[in-house]
Amino acid sequence: MTVFSRLKTLNPVSVLSFIVCIYGLLNVMPAIGDFRVGPFPMVFFRASFFALCVLVIGLAMIAKSRQQRFAPFSAVMSVLATIGAVWSCWSFYKISGSLDDMMFLFGEREMWTAVIASSASIYFCWRIWGLPVALLGIFGVLYMATGHHWPAPFQTVNRDVPEMLAQNLLFSLDTGILGSTFSIVVTTVFPFIILGAVLEGVGAGDSMIRIAFHWMRKTAGGPAHAAILSSALFGTVSGSAVGNVVGTGVITIPMIKRRGFTPNFAGAVESAASTGGQIMPPIMGAAALVMADFVGVSYMTVVIAVLIPSIAFYGSLFASVVFESRRLGIKPQDKVDGVDAPNRQDYLNLALIFIPLVVIVLLLTNGMSPSGASIAALALMFPLSFINPEIRKKPLQLIKCLSVGGRTFAGLLMAIAAVSIVISALSATGVPIKFGVLLSSLVSDSLLISLLLTAVCCIVLGMGMPTLPAYVTVATIAIPAMQQLGLAPLTAHMFVFFIAVGSVITPPVAIAAFAAASISKGGPVGTSITASRIGIMIFVIPFAFAYNPELLTVSQAGAEFDFLAWSWLLVRLAFGIILTVSALSFFHVKRLSLLEVSGRLAAAVMLLSPIEYWNIVGAILGTCLWAWHLRQSANGASMPLMTAKNNKT
Repeated sequence: MTVFSRLKTLNPVSVLSFIVCIYGLLNVMPAIGDFRVGPFPMVFFRASFFALCVLVIGLAMIAKSRQQRFAPFSAVMSVLATIGAVWSCWSFYKISGSLDDMMFLFGEREMWTAVIASSASIYFCWRIWGLPVALLGIFGVLYMATGHHWPAPFQTVNRDVPEMLAQNLLFSLDTGILGSTFSIVVTTVFPFIILGAVLEGVGAGDSMIRIAFHWMRKTAGGPAHAAILSSALFGTVSGSAVGNVVGTGVITIPMIKRRGFTPNFAGAVESAASTGGQIMPPIMGAAALVMADFVGVSYMTVVIAVLIPSIAFYGSLFASVVFESRRLGIKPQDKVDGVDAPNRQDYLNLALIFIPLVVIVLLLTNGMSPSGASIAALALMFPLSFINPEIRKKPLQLIKCLSVGGRTFAGLLMAIAAVSIVISALSATGVPIKFGVLLSSLVSDSLLISLLLTAVCCIVLGMGMPTLPAYVTVATIAIPAMQQLGLAPLTAHMFVFFIAVGSVITPPVAIAAFAAASISKGGPVGTSITASRIGIMIFVIPFAFAYNPELLTVSQAGAEFDFLAWSWLLVRLAFGIILTVSALSFFHVKRLSLLEVSGRLAAAVMLLSPIEYWNIVGAILGTCLWAWHLRQSANGASMPLMTAKNNKT
């Protein structure tokens, strides 16, 4: 088949997705000498880019509706939403482009235009991301329209409703669907989404999994440890927990089950490890990129700050597998059935991942913006991808990767549109300030209660939502109050970021755990509970660096770096992780009693306390419990609770 005949077979969605990719990259591409393409005029670009993304999603929905139960209704709704959104983008361009030159009075026509744009965005968001995110958008619109009728302290200033809706939903460059959040996501997150799509598509994923299995073959956890390692590497590229589960879990989860672990544990390991990919430098998830803009620090500062916490989290996952292997009596094996040993090409393919990542780190270190660094790495990827013979045979695969990246971002943008509506409602009505005052009055000087309330809020909002919308929503509401209680902006944002990442494995709506359960054939709720147990440190570590900001290493976290204090903190963190993980596994060398479990958890809490006295008490208590357990185990048999043979069911 010739190149032209292959191009003819491309469907409209793929073509438009490719256009979205190229158009967005041209807008954020840095100058090369005197040559410069973008950025395009702000109002024109925002309107046209969002319209292109809507067309991509709308056409995809129309094509997909043929396979659905209510096909005619779905198709009609998708057509109406697409037309309405595109027309609203045209109105935004005509009206917002003239606001600098004259005063514009928003009336009912502009209000209904903004409502149509919001409705279309919420509809597409519902179809792609589910009901929770869409309900947030609906609540934002209703609250702006009716807030002046609400009781105190939720009552808003009585303003002209048409003007409020028109300006805060659409016709503003600071708020609304096409406001500042849209700008940050496009200029910062978009290039990394495209880079991640290309990195996934050039063929290094399978090689990475084979190498991980080969390296971990002699550990008792075997495939479980390999799943953690491969998901960490894969996750820092994809930045998506669910995408990570689907990409690596189809291979790792059956292998974990075959080694003797339960289906729930197999799915839990993969979902927890995949979730951690969003906090694994240097790329991480989209929320980390937005965080750098929100806090006003360089992205490299965020990378350095998150390095130790991310390593600690993955260390806790490795420890969980070790204790679970002991509990089940699983022994190491020299060979992993079903996975070929890596060959020379597999190791060559690793260059497709690590060379671009090194380039990104070097460019960030030398002061280049995240978007510029990602585009430079993307440009390097095209010649570098020919290392893979599959790409040499089918070079058009690179165009397909760009198309996939464009479509992925178009879908993400629908969720961002819904969350932007919520942010606009909150900022226009003053809720974040009221919430901060209310929270401060409730908790007085208690940072712990403030952190607990914020964590609960973040987990609830994160149920069924992508990490980025969950992070942005909670950050808007809770972070001002956290800063009033003494947390540095970077530490406060990092706290919300970690909890938002972890919300995808917490029941009852744990989208990453549910995706893993569909592969492992385990129970969705059981898998999410097990994932929360073995991934508990993603919720504990934020409290640790909130009280010990030197854990984040950088001065912007609110503490000056001192090597001795930092080293002692790392020792305490490592010991606390082992105590916590073994306690929640109810096993060390043999089964732990309830008293031992309680003592280990208490010691771990004291180890992570900011008070030095409690650190010493925790270290002594933990050491005594550890030594006593080893002595008791040496005096008696340390039989596992069940053998791998009996556990295969």
